[in-house]
Amino acid sequence: MNILIKVARYHLVDRLQYLVLPIGVTLFAFLVNLTVFATLQEDKENYSGGLFTLFVFMFVCGTLSMTKSLPFGLALGVSRRSYYLGTILLVAGLSVLYAVGIAVLQVIEEATGGWGLGLNYFRVPWLLDGHWYLTLLTSFVLLTLMFVYGMWYGLIYRRAAVPGVVLFGAAQVLVLLGVVLLLSWTDSWPKLGTFFSTLTVGGMTGVLALLVCVAGAGGFATMRRVTV
Repeated sequence: MNILIKVARYHLVDRLQYLVLPIGVTLFAFLVNLTVFATLQEDKENYSGGLFTLFVFMFVCGTLSMTKSLPFGLALGVSRRSYYLGTILLVAGLSVLYAVGIAVLQVIEEATGGWGLGLNYFRVPWLLDGHWYLTLLTSFVLLTLMFVYGMWYGLIYRRAAVPGVVLFGAAQVLVLLGVVLLLSWTDSWPKLGTFFSTLTVGGMTGVLALLVCVAGAGGFATMRRVTV
């Protein structure tokens, strides 16, 4: 466990990448939205969508953790397994930090009537729009998913460069296409629609958690074959 903590601390040497930029850009986008909605002075509630900037940053951070930081980390004598699990420990800590921030700011946003402007920046329709504890849990899982998915892309790039990334993306498109064809051939679209129409936020969080496991396992398998 000690080595995993050291790996997490190794990443945090670059606080600009993992802390300053994600928080700074998210808050900057929030202030821009406040300014815009204060200028418009609309009486109705509005959803911004700007919060997804943070989730995009998590994907980018995950990618960079396996491209920019990996060679030097392994050069320090850290095993591939320890490096990967230590990075997972890092993302867990970052996701908790950011998820708590989202939940707290969402509570304030709701209490102030959308910052007095009807602005819903930290609330996302249906997905992050319920009780604070559901927002906390769903945010944590989604942030983790974005980071881990980014890690997998970064490892694919380390192993096979740009052609590998393109093939990896194409393979996912083919899988989705296969699913679409299967649903069409078996006339299962109504069943799928029923499933999603009855799916709760908690259920969706469970689906996202399953995707975290898939991306984590895929990244770990790729990590074992990466050369630096």
